[in-house]
Amino acid sequence: MRTPPTPRRAAGAVASAALLLPLLGAAPATARPPAGPPPPAGPPAQSLQRSFAAAAAEYHVPPGVLLAVSYLQSRWDGHAGAPSVTGGYGPMHLTDARTALAEAAHHTEGTEDPRGDTARAALHPAPPRTPAPAKLPARLTTLPRAAELTGLSEKELRSDPAANVRGGAALLAAAQRDLGEPASADPADWYGAVARFSGADDTATAARYADDVYDVLRTGQRRTTDAGQAMALAARPAVRPDTAQLRRAGLRTASAADTECPATVACEWIPAPYEEFGQDDYGNHDLADRPASQAVEYIVVHDTEGGWAGVIESVQDPTYVSWNYSLRSTDGHIAQHVKAKDVAWHSGNWYVNSKSVGLEHEGFLAQPDSWYTEAMYRSSARLVSYLAARYGIPLDRQHILGHDTVPGPTAAAVPGMHTDPGPYWDWRHYFDLLGKPFEAAPGGGTGVVTIRPDYAANRPPYTGCSGQGQPCPAHGSSAVRLYSDHDESSALIKDPAMGSAPTTGVNDLSSRVSTGQQFAVADTWGDWTAIWYLGQKAWFRNPSGQPAAMPSDGTLITPKAGVSSIPVYGRAYPEASAYPSGVPVQPLSPLPYTLPQGQRYVTGGKVAGEYYYSVTYDTASHRVVVGEEQYYEIQYGHRVAFVRAADVELVPAAS
Repeated sequence: MRTPPTPRRAAGAVASAALLLPLLGAAPATARPPAGPPPPAGPPAQSLQRSFAAAAAEYHVPPGVLLAVSYLQSRWDGHAGAPSVTGGYGPMHLTDARTALAEAAHHTEGTEDPRGDTARAALHPAPPRTPAPAKLPARLTTLPRAAELTGLSEKELRSDPAANVRGGAALLAAAQRDLGEPASADPADWYGAVARFSGADDTATAARYADDVYDVLRTGQRRTTDAGQAMALAARPAVRPDTAQLRRAGLRTASAADTECPATVACEWIPAPYEEFGQDDYGNHDLADRPASQAVEYIVVHDTEGGWAGVIESVQDPTYVSWNYSLRSTDGHIAQHVKAKDVAWHSGNWYVNSKSVGLEHEGFLAQPDSWYTEAMYRSSARLVSYLAARYGIPLDRQHILGHDTVPGPTAAAVPGMHTDPGPYWDWRHYFDLLGKPFEAAPGGGTGVVTIRPDYAANRPPYTGCSGQGQPCPAHGSSAVRLYSDHDESSALIKDPAMGSAPTTGVNDLSSRVSTGQQFAVADTWGDWTAIWYLGQKAWFRNPSGQPAAMPSDGTLITPKAGVSSIPVYGRAYPEASAYPSGVPVQPLSPLPYTLPQGQRYVTGGKVAGEYYYSVTYDTASHRVVVGEEQYYEIQYGHRVAFVRAADVELVPAAS
């Protein structure tokens, strides 16, 4: 989780470590054009495909197995030689964690109170301890091992895609030999080697990884890589791998007891402690009885801003904060820390915390080349699909929130709210994996648009990744920039709550929208579309040849007749009369925004005013207060917000 537009801090380093995991019957990826601006001049468009064929022949690995493994690692992208969050390089994601990045944990940055409950003192956790240095696990050192097997230099393996593919083939062949298996031409005979390639140290995670590889092999894939390489893997629907090989892989058995995860992911229970300490203090979450006491209505996507080892140690500290699940980069392994019935302290808004589940993904917001792995995306999508089905959570951007779309609960809190997972999280691909792709309305809507740029080709400039004002590397993005007029030389849209001029900073949310978010159309002009945003008319480029948004359906609210504007809230709390004796009344606290007459905003639905009173370790005093006041959740700016139902009326999108 990152803070808003302030210079990045290099506070206490957190050790990196991680991997990749699987499963959600993902539809074949849609081929996309090369990322723009055009990549540097390089090898012919089919050279990477030939490199896979050559490496497979050299090391006697079935070509389909090599291609499917690489797809699950990187979707065949090379990322121009830049490492992932765990120091993974190239199409095969060969790891060298000596190069992996370590940063400050995001919960320690900025002014956000992770609990977000003004009924008690703000919680500003101290930086988590950096775990003592330890020998890196094998999953984080596959690149040096590939160098030994191939005789290639580590530099070549990092920077040359063809060499990287050779290194991956050599590792698969070595794993096959170690298992005592022949170098068979039949893909079905490589299940154990594929499982070992994952680097997972437990049977369940390795099996899920291998299952995903074979799912890719059976269904086939086709896409254009980030370097403009057209790649294809023909479907092999009849392949049935020899899963019994895994019993000889020598991996530990990890218990999934006490976890709340789907069978399609590998999950373990690493509990966050509920402990009393100090004077009237406790941590690091609140016990509850959801969904009996309150509905679970949101899932919040975070990134960790640190590596696996430090993240896992931090969540086990009772004086720190908490979240429900952590997801590991290299293999998609999941650790659950807080039961879904209980309330974790993760989003900075108590109303959202009390009605949400928080997912931390190993990664870094402001390091676009420290990429999120396909295995982690798939594992996360499976977990979110499971939780959404279990709790009846709609699969849309007003309920599957990024931490960056959680509103500040009060005016004072708005500037300090976090901004992760940021513009480099691929929401379009994520919702494809969720089985809820963002699609245009049949026949084309006229009053609502859904933001949906092509991730790879959409490269708005950002600053602040390596230092204040310094340009970030050009990279695909889910975000679209907003202007005050239909001209890129016009001023950026200003957020009235921030108190400063908007910038292109990677943590500045003032003037940008994100893939999947929906807005009412306010105007059009040539290749430009205007939407209602933060009480203003905001413009973005939306040319027909490379659209940034698509027409869609949605339900709109607008202020009732007779008022010039209505207040906007960051939390949907009950009216004062609803609070019983012994529970302090929580103010409604309008945010420093208004919704003017004549403007329209897309709503995600109506919610009742609720407040979970939970300020003591002893749960006897805990209460859920439910009022008569009703609210609509709306997409107001980059973040969602709430308006009183009594203040607005519903209007059709096309009127």
